[in-house]
Amino acid sequence: MALMQLTVIPLGTSSPSLGDYVADIQNRLEQENVNFELNDMGTIVQGETPELLALAARISELPFQKGVNRVVTHITIDDRRDKQVTIGTKIASVKARL
Repeated sequence: MALMQLTVIPLGTSSPSLGDYVADIQNRLEQENVNFELNDMGTIVQGETPELLALAARISELPFQKGVNRVVTHITIDDRRDKQVTIGTKIASVKARL
């Protein structure tokens, strides 16, 4: 199981606010029926790496569907194979050390 942080940044919009685009992404993730969590800088999604990469491609298309001409998508994938990792596992590990 892998974790992916996804941040989609539409460029050239008429406003500095991106909340509507973020809401579109959250709605799409719910439709995709994946385990995800919104944070202040992006969204964490859990799954298998090939599926996460395909999902990132679909998600990065959403702003284009609203007429945006340029989108920057940041993807970070942590694919750990020696143990099961899910959303919240890393935070719990750090808190246990505090």
